[in-house]
Amino acid sequence: QVQLVESGGGLVQAGGSLRLSCAASGSIGSINRMGWYRQAPGKQRELVAAITSGGSTNYADFVKGRFTISRDGAKNAVYLQMNSLKPEDTATYYCNANVGRNWQPYWGQGTQVTVSS
Repeated sequence: QVQLVESGGGLVQAGGSLRLSCAASGSIGSINRMGWYRQAPGKQRELVAAITSGGSTNYADFVKGRFTISRDGAKNAVYLQMNSLKPEDTATYYCNANVGRNWQPYWGQGTQVTVSS
């Protein structure tokens, strides 16, 4: 089993910044990709950003230029720097990791991000 623990969520005013962190532990093996998803009330969970073990990144269009994903392979950690936050960024943010040959997905418990206008 792999455990993912997120931190860094909170309440911020529009235009502000937050940095989310996620650390993986347990039977990690090989982490192929780590990423962040978010889910707002009444909406489906959606990809925010992801980064592979090789450092390739992809971002949802709605965060390009505002959010930056990075990882520390030695710590099995992934980070999401969120700048110029908007009220529509309000959601629960979930850390995701794909592990092993079968890209088994694992999820964190989620951290709440609330952006006030």
